[in-house]
Amino acid sequence: MIGQTAYAEVARAAVDRLLTREHEAIAHAGETVFRSLRAGGVLQAFGTGHSRSVALELVGRAGGLVPANQLGIRDVVYYGDVAPVAILDPKIEREPGLAERIWELADIRPEDVFVIISNSGGNASVVEMARLAAGRGHAVIAITSRAHTSRITGRERLADLAHVVIDNGAPYGDATVELPGGDAVCPVSNLTGVLIAQLLVAEVAGRYVAASVSPPVFRSANTPGGDVHNDLLLAGYGRRVRLGDA
Repeated sequence: MIGQTAYAEVARAAVDRLLTREHEAIAHAGETVFRSLRAGGVLQAFGTGHSRSVALELVGRAGGLVPANQLGIRDVVYYGDVAPVAILDPKIEREPGLAERIWELADIRPEDVFVIISNSGGNASVVEMARLAAGRGHAVIAITSRAHTSRITGRERLADLAHVVIDNGAPYGDATVELPGGDAVCPVSNLTGVLIAQLLVAEVAGRYVAASVSPPVFRSANTPGGDVHNDLLLAGYGRRVRLGDA
């Protein structure tokens, strides 16, 4: 029967699979991010389409890492001179050269680490961002679907350029509950992507604690002293961390 129970079963299986099979990759990613941040780096999170929500999960939220900046297509409007109407077409994520324009608008330093999210791992801006980062000596962590990206042949993919690949467990096409006639509903990539993001934060925080160093994390702005605490930590990064619409 198609309904919430059908998706609940899929979601539970996806979470169980992730926690079992991706533990080592997430631990490796956590160590990579920790070393970057301890060296004065910033976590640069990038995703297009619905993967933006996974990137946003890493930036500017209570309980999250302060040295984390979201790169996005909207940066060419927010920080550049592009008219908003120019980025309204969702297919813009496939535009060659877009990643470099986004890069040039950010204050990216050699010690920064990249977390790039794409379910398919094949759109031009995502691949180009990974190529730029890896080519300039940055560690690249990919959150992607191995099932989907394995179906892309004849061109470079995000997973080909990453130092660490975390499989979000989504099927080809992302949707999981099949409908009569061949269509499907209820994607899973954002569900597991957000979980991966928070597992990564937990790994990084754990390494800070093990090193007897207080992790640089946001407090809720809706608690006493939250704004003061956050502003003090953010001051050390200046424009390197742009909260934008976070």
